[in-house]
Amino acid sequence: MHEDLLPMLLTGFGETLYMVVLSTVAAIVLGLPLGVLVVITSAGHVLESPRLNRVLGAVINVTRSFPFIIMIVLLLPLSRFLVGTTLGATAASVPLSIAAAPFLARIIENSLKEVDRGKVEAALAMGATPLQIVSKVLIPEALASLVLGLTLAVITITGFTATAGAIGAGGLGSLAIRYGYMRYREDVMFATVLILVIFVQGVQWSGDRLARWINRNQHRLG
Repeated sequence: MHEDLLPMLLTGFGETLYMVVLSTVAAIVLGLPLGVLVVITSAGHVLESPRLNRVLGAVINVTRSFPFIIMIVLLLPLSRFLVGTTLGATAASVPLSIAAAPFLARIIENSLKEVDRGKVEAALAMGATPLQIVSKVLIPEALASLVLGLTLAVITITGFTATAGAIGAGGLGSLAIRYGYMRYREDVMFATVLILVIFVQGVQWSGDRLARWINRNQHRLG
């Protein structure tokens, strides 16, 4: 075991965590309204708009169809424009966010569609506005499912960061490629994989527990 391994791993994990947090926040900002709009503009919903719904669905599908490594290359000019460089964790967060947003939007769409339409109709009958229905009916009722969906999104983004490491994003993925693979450092390769596995398991465990806690409290209040 090399003496430089621990500092490298700490730096790599810090960069990975930075990318995951930044990209997740940006993906929520982009994906949440997109997913909500797809639901409420669908047939028979509170803001029914078939044309807008088709456009939004097409945007999500087209964006999701790109392999992530290709999306990174396509978005290099945007990364350079926004952050002034195409290298590093911050630059990588641009394509990470854009790749994760439509994925998260679909998760949000599926979660909101699980909400009993009877509750939406009851809110409409009481004079609730579309915004009130979204904020006081759809999101609260689907909260546990949304948490599980966000957990899946975080895990997916973590996997994306490893791919981004291949083109200079930094993080554990870059460490595994540059040192573990190219320099035949098996200790680096094993350690990076172990850290990623532990991190993903921790995220999944936390998400599951939070979703169960939300479900218990909703049933108790209900």
